[in-house]
Amino acid sequence: MLRARPPALPRAVVALLAVLLAAACGAPQPTGEPVPDGELTIAMQFAPRSGYALDTDDAFVLTQLGATETLVAAGPDGQPVPRLATSWARADPQTWRFELRPGVTFHDGTPLTGQAAAAALNWVAGVAAPPRAVRGIGLVAEPEGDAAVLVRTSAPDPILPLRLTSPNTAILAPSAYQGDGPPAVLGTGTGPMRLTTTDPGAASLERYDAYWGGRPQLATVRAEYVPDPAARALAFRAGDVDIAQGLPEPAVLELSATDGVEVQTVAAPRTVTLFLNQSAAPFADMRVRRAVQQAIDRTALAEQALAGAALPASDLFGPAVPWGSTAAPPPPDPAAATALLAEAGYGPGNPLTVRLWTYPNRPELPVLATAVQAMLTEVGINAEIQVGEYATQEAEVLAGSYDMFLLSRSYLTDVPDAAGVLTSDYTCDGSYNLDRYCSPAFDALVAGLSGVTEPVERQEVFARAAQQLVADAVGVHLVHSQDSAAARGVVGFTADPTGKALVTAELSATG
Repeated sequence: MLRARPPALPRAVVALLAVLLAAACGAPQPTGEPVPDGELTIAMQFAPRSGYALDTDDAFVLTQLGATETLVAAGPDGQPVPRLATSWARADPQTWRFELRPGVTFHDGTPLTGQAAAAALNWVAGVAAPPRAVRGIGLVAEPEGDAAVLVRTSAPDPILPLRLTSPNTAILAPSAYQGDGPPAVLGTGTGPMRLTTTDPGAASLERYDAYWGGRPQLATVRAEYVPDPAARALAFRAGDVDIAQGLPEPAVLELSATDGVEVQTVAAPRTVTLFLNQSAAPFADMRVRRAVQQAIDRTALAEQALAGAALPASDLFGPAVPWGSTAAPPPPDPAAATALLAEAGYGPGNPLTVRLWTYPNRPELPVLATAVQAMLTEVGINAEIQVGEYATQEAEVLAGSYDMFLLSRSYLTDVPDAAGVLTSDYTCDGSYNLDRYCSPAFDALVAGLSGVTEPVERQEVFARAAQQLVADAVGVHLVHSQDSAAARGVVGFTADPTGKALVTAELSATG
């Protein structure tokens, strides 16, 4: 919960009082230099929804807070780099050997061993619904002494090291896996910060002095989960938090011009897509889906509705990745959209009304929903907007009990390789196939990636798959997002567009 504050004084009065008080008391003035044993409070964009269960998206919260780590990390170019493993190599076509970093201890003081790493990987691979990064690959791990772990898959897997960058594959202490429930995350990670307490609205962490990467700069971190973007901005303005994620564009413009505030905006491998439920009328009819494509002006959404804070999308992948399309999307054609609707049986005598759902955690989504609604109205589609919490909508959306759903989705969140999102989101048996799309030709294209090892060749397949989604009118990819965050009194902060990292050993408060 955010701390209550008295009514704010004018900024000039506050500054004058601070100077006078410092002079009277002999207090040191802020220097902007890192201070030892600092404390930070962060307004987080997303709250854990599953009690910090490691096999859910809550795992991303844990790595962001610096509590847990994986064997492998992803570098800026998306290629695997060492983390808890220092090196890896193929032992045979279906087996990879990972050499463990020496001297690593868990937060409970026990050492990282091959047995501990293998047990952690086998647990996450063996849950009833394995995370997307390791689902369906038949992962089995076994120790090779104390210093290495062997990871086998049911078929040769050219990107296994990249899979092990997923926060879901974080390695916890053996003590975390006692009993039949999910592993305990309090005090069992390896990161620079040790998770000490959690409650529904916040979490607290303290420095782990024995961290393998060197003694962390911060003494404590307080994470406050603030799902409303305006509330995050308000908390930052009020000084209640030192870092705020996911700021709305008006706040970005204001804070960028504020002395002492650092605003970082990064191109994100994230696309805002209007998902269309193909399993039921009206979007089972491709003509209606194409009508929606023709009705929406994606350039106007990016440049006007979002004031240039995003880029118009011509397909699923954008300029944040080498294989993404940089072409401008086709201009809208309301006349063609109206004609397609008429062919499908909709018009003044039979108007089409659909439900358009979205959620407020990402500030651009309600804005885009309103703009899309106006564009659809022009061609005779009445879209009734409902903005609600994602957690309450997810079950119905996954079950196909919706019409249109506006979602911001990172296509590299789990693994820095597009095969994961293409499989989970667009194949017939995909676990997150919101469009309810099923094409044997598309499935065959994606399945062929299992035998493609060269990065350039894989990227060519990714681009072809994206074009097939456009041709089959699988939803409408609207804009490619940018992520903005603000920091004050902090050094060592870097916004991570993949949502995996935030608190590091180098992050520190300033005096």
